[in-house]
Amino acid sequence: MSIVDPRTGQPISTTSEAEAPPQSQQSQQAPADSDLIFDVDRSNIQQVLELSMRIPVVLDCWAPWCEPCKNLMPILEKLTREYRGTFLLAKLNIDDNQDIAAQLGVRSVPDVKLISQGGLVDQFQGVLPEKEIREWLGRYFPAPEDAPATPEELAEQALANGDADAAIEIYQQLVQQYPDHYAYQIQLAQTLVAAQRNDEAKGLLDALPPEERDAPAARGVRASIEFSEEAPDQQALTALEGRDDSEANYLRALRQVADGNYEDGLQMLLAVMKSDRTYGDDLARKTLLRVFDALGADHPLTVDYRRKLFALLY
Repeated sequence: MSIVDPRTGQPISTTSEAEAPPQSQQSQQAPADSDLIFDVDRSNIQQVLELSMRIPVVLDCWAPWCEPCKNLMPILEKLTREYRGTFLLAKLNIDDNQDIAAQLGVRSVPDVKLISQGGLVDQFQGVLPEKEIREWLGRYFPAPEDAPATPEELAEQALANGDADAAIEIYQQLVQQYPDHYAYQIQLAQTLVAAQRNDEAKGLLDALPPEERDAPAARGVRASIEFSEEAPDQQALTALEGRDDSEANYLRALRQVADGNYEDGLQMLLAVMKSDRTYGDDLARKTLLRVFDALGADHPLTVDYRRKLFALLY
């Protein structure tokens, strides 16, 4: 087969770089899918390596029996179209081309390699979520200006607009598509908490592997559930209006933490601690420590407010 260079519109097998038409004569139309995405086999692997001297090639090594490959390939094809010839996508069926796969060092699929100037630049194995693949490509190529929002961004927008149900639906789809990417299950649990569906969120967290269940991200969601169950509802908050005592300020702080407004909540807890260390048997300090544990030791707010807590105590 003849592989077309989408930047020149010329077949690489018949046109050298010196013979390529000048830029002013090149087609300004978007390259066709067949120019951007193609199969690789023994007949054209050398052409692909030659082509990588001009344009980077993303090589997707896959197999017909590989279910994760079937999830990954449409994402790679979609991104290749978005980048419009910044790189090309070559697809290698390792079952039909075992000798090439062996030469490339492919031991499991999916295996994605970035080839430029005839050599390996980077690679990743397994199915990554679209967001992480975009980040991987972003190390080497500028993102398209009109790139569509990622599913994660759409979920964040939905939450910001108060549409937790839409965000839940997005994360449910991501969990189904990437069952081993536990971050999506944790984000789904957090979104369920925002929708006041705490029991469902607890079930998701309980089903995680132990190392994920005990990690800071999951602990943070579980803490959000606990804080949301302890925090006053809107009716109770309204009843606190006009009060400036330790109990009222503590409950307001708890509501901020439950809603994910951690910095506001931490500030308010620290203020309660400064004004009344005896309230609730030092409850403000104990709650600060719970928030630190939920956020994780390396979180910037944990680092900042641990320092402020230490300064207040000593």
